[in-house]
Amino acid sequence: MRHALIFAAGLGERMRPLTDHTPKPLLTVNGKPLIEWHLEKLAAAGVHYVVINTSHLAEQFPDTLGDGARWGLRIRYAYEGSTPLETGGGMLNALPLLGSKPFIAVNGDIWTNVDFTALPAQPAGLAHLILVDNPPQHPNGDFALDAQGIVHDEGSTRLTFSGIGVYRHELLQNWHTVIGAAIGADEKPPRFKLAPLLRAAMKTRAVSGSHHHGDWTDVGTRQRLAQLEETLHH
Repeated sequence: MRHALIFAAGLGERMRPLTDHTPKPLLTVNGKPLIEWHLEKLAAAGVHYVVINTSHLAEQFPDTLGDGARWGLRIRYAYEGSTPLETGGGMLNALPLLGSKPFIAVNGDIWTNVDFTALPAQPAGLAHLILVDNPPQHPNGDFALDAQGIVHDEGSTRLTFSGIGVYRHELLQNWHTVIGAAIGADEKPPRFKLAPLLRAAMKTRAVSGSHHHGDWTDVGTRQRLAQLEETLHH
């Protein structure tokens, strides 16, 4: 896999006032922006082309990250407008920049030691998701992973979606049929979540997954950012 997408368009409302002047993926931890940890790991995994979708304080991303040359990457920016398009709309908006092959997508506001080189270049189905143990703030998880590595919407042992996956373009092919009349779906560009598309694909066993047992943090609050900073300092 040579291409990747980083979701970086969110407003970061739970992180205010830190995000009043800095987008959440550009908040620093252990001396570097959250998003930079991803860029380093993607480059090390052989990715050479990264699309970053932006909205809130969008101009700060090219100002901070430039064209990606310092990591051996080529970075393109997909501006979503002043209102973020959610994960599904954001991915759809970025697709024209991502080529035709499966691509990695990563949430810009997580920190993890997931090995991107271990991700499948060609998912068996429409998507491959990295799942993690449920954190305290999300005890009920998102999806279930069976012994064959297939992800299901329901199951007795549920895990949390890490915000890291590999996707085929075909996942979004009939997005409007799945999303229906959800708020934002008929706007231009459309705004919708990715989860309903994944759940629809799960019904046909078209989503595989793996369980990451290592480090992972959803940096969604100032407290979790401070905890991560402390952890990485030790």
